[in-house]
Amino acid sequence: MEVFECEGCGAALTAPLSRVAFPLYAGHGYGNGHPMPVLMESGTYAVDEDPVLTARSIVIAPGDAVGTALVQRREYGACCGIDGRNGPNVTCAGCGRKVATRIDDCSLWQATWLEPTAVRPVPAGPARPVADWAELAEERCGTPLLDLTGEWDPRWEAEASVTLAHLVAAADGSPVTVDRPLAEAFRRFLAALPQGRPAKHTVLAGPGVPLPERLPDIAVVPRHPQTGEPWPTPPGVVAAPLDIGFWRHLAFHREHPARPTIGRLPPGVERDDPLPPHPWRPLMAVHSVFFHALSRIPAVRPAWQDFIRDNASALLYP
Repeated sequence: MEVFECEGCGAALTAPLSRVAFPLYAGHGYGNGHPMPVLMESGTYAVDEDPVLTARSIVIAPGDAVGTALVQRREYGACCGIDGRNGPNVTCAGCGRKVATRIDDCSLWQATWLEPTAVRPVPAGPARPVADWAELAEERCGTPLLDLTGEWDPRWEAEASVTLAHLVAAADGSPVTVDRPLAEAFRRFLAALPQGRPAKHTVLAGPGVPLPERLPDIAVVPRHPQTGEPWPTPPGVVAAPLDIGFWRHLAFHREHPARPTIGRLPPGVERDDPLPPHPWRPLMAVHSVFFHALSRIPAVRPAWQDFIRDNASALLYP
């Protein structure tokens, strides 16, 4: 674990934190006027090794900042909060050095971005052990895709956009077919791919969900929550990683379909559990997240990348 200290005076600026995989959608907005949750889990931090949108690279949960003060100033251009466009707005309480940028505006992930040149990590105890796949397989509880109102979880739409980039990249000019757990999430996006070549079959696989005997071309697999590495696939099977929480939901959550009945409930019997929520709009891909994830896949041929860009509307807004 690490604590980040002020480069100027050495004061501690964070609680002890464990490093986890960097979420590729961290610097991207979502929708318009949408209230957003905190990006990082408390007690963790992530580092973008190749920042593209911004020079910021170290992100923590706002509640994990200590010994800091928020700069009180007018934030021109922000809507419902602070969007960070005017530079660092958090100072070290000890020496006044600007050390971070707090963001909490609508449609932006709530986060505190540490200034890499203003802070330094120092050891603060043993690192959290990296869980192996067998340990992760014991947990079967997934992250719901919808809230109780039928609204898509913004993290799910962002994560689905990353996985969609991997699926489209792996298609490499071919159509892609998906098995049932993936159909509702990805089939309508993949329908815009060229249809003239043999299809590449995609299945859901991972710990507790073995690959079929006849290996598919592509497998949507869980991404390790600490290392960011995908569940390993055998040679010839391309891995399309997905956040492990949402992967668990697709792999293990099964809703019982509603069945028609005759008559009414007996007297004195009340329905005390509501029907499961259903989406009130189709799943949307986040354009900027999709292309950001695609840019980080080195195997995409330039010609195929050009096709994707020329057909972005059909792929992302079917």
